Amino acid sequence: MSNEESLLEAIRDDYGVLRVTESEGYRFLYFGEQTEQSCCFEADPAWLEYDYTRAMLLALYWQNRPQQVTLLGLGGGSLANCLLKHFQPQQVTAVELRPAVVDAGRKWLGLSEDPRLEIKIGCAEQYINESPASCDLLFVDLYMEGGISRLQLQAEFFQRCHRALRPGGLLVINQWQLGNTGNPYAGRMLEQLFGDKYLQVPVEEGNILLFIPASGQLFLEKLALRSWADDLEAQLGYSLRPYIEALRRASDAPVID
Repeated sequence: MSNEESLLEAIRDDYGVLRVTESEGYRFLYFGEQTEQSCCFEADPAWLEYDYTRAMLLALYWQNRPQQVTLLGLGGGSLANCLLKHFQPQQVTAVELRPAVVDAGRKWLGLSEDPRLEIKIGCAEQYINESPASCDLLFVDLYMEGGISRLQLQAEFFQRCHRALRPGGLLVINQWQLGNTGNPYAGRMLEQLFGDKYLQVPVEEGNILLFIPASGQLFLEKLALRSWADDLEAQLGYSLRPYIEALRRASDAPVID
């Protein structure tokens, strides 16, 4: 937390301390002392501030109006808010381990009260194990105070996530880059599971977003993607073009020696 941020609340739960701070029209959710987990623009809680969350929205090119969206990991709720405001899903289900995160989202971070949003408190692993063929769009964004969740390094977990997709569905994974390689930590494992034709977007924050279809390959035509992004720009307030330019197949990523 910078010196310019004022502390709104500190909450201790079974997993550590959550801190909510405020600065110049933004509110921030921290896991522990230093791990900035979420950012909320107070004037518009559906605004996405981070590059990695904006890059996630590319999934909506292939799933324009999904019936069922599942989020593993709620955070401050900005992504859920954005999906509900701009993309007309029929239902968004967010699975969050920590009740205190939901409470903070509702109290401080503008978490939507939209009736289409269902929040389930519990373990993402258990939920996904019990939910085969349950969603059209699945976002996996599981991080703890110490960094990426252990689940996001386990092949069986990703297999279960893939099985949770309905035909034509899409899995979106927020991974961490392996150094500055442009490859995810679990890259070799993911290639063994899903081949090397899925799409990925590295962003400057150090994240890398993976887009894995239920079957086959995603259509990658940047001219059409740019046109789609341009149509959305006025509505969102920012352009998705930078992430489209960085979008590539995993097979085109730099080779790790």
